[in-house]
Amino acid sequence: MIYWLRHPTSYVRHKMKKLIYILVFVIAYVAYERFLVPDLPTTTAQPNSAQSSPRSEQWYDGQQVQGSGRVIRILADDNDGDRHQRFILETSSGRTLLVAHNIDLAPRILSISAGDTVAFYGVYETSPQGGVIHWTHHDPQGRHADGWLEHRGQRYQ
Repeated sequence: MIYWLRHPTSYVRHKMKKLIYILVFVIAYVAYERFLVPDLPTTTAQPNSAQSSPRSEQWYDGQQVQGSGRVIRILADDNDGDRHQRFILETSSGRTLLVAHNIDLAPRILSISAGDTVAFYGVYETSPQGGVIHWTHHDPQGRHADGWLEHRGQRYQ
């Protein structure tokens, strides 16, 4: 006869132990991922006007970057999903960047206009037009480095 039929409490105890081990493992893994794994290192990359290449900033997708540029165009807000204030910057190296600033999480820059200088700290993503800067706001969950924009001495985060 099968053992667990003769000793059902022993069988249940055995299965509960397995379940507890699995549960402890899952909790430990989640805690490790959430609290002990460091964020990707943040690299500060400043535009350098001494370099002649328009691609002098060697940024890669998902990299936290810092820089500044001159506003060359104000775009309409993106209202699909989270709302974003959008504008295009040109860095001193000639690179153009679309800035997508989440205005559901951070204040809008009200007085921005073409020709203004804006400093940024956010996540870079490549695009055929030059690149996108996003995550220019605080992270309400605290899982991501807080980004920001600075315009006329005021930080928007």
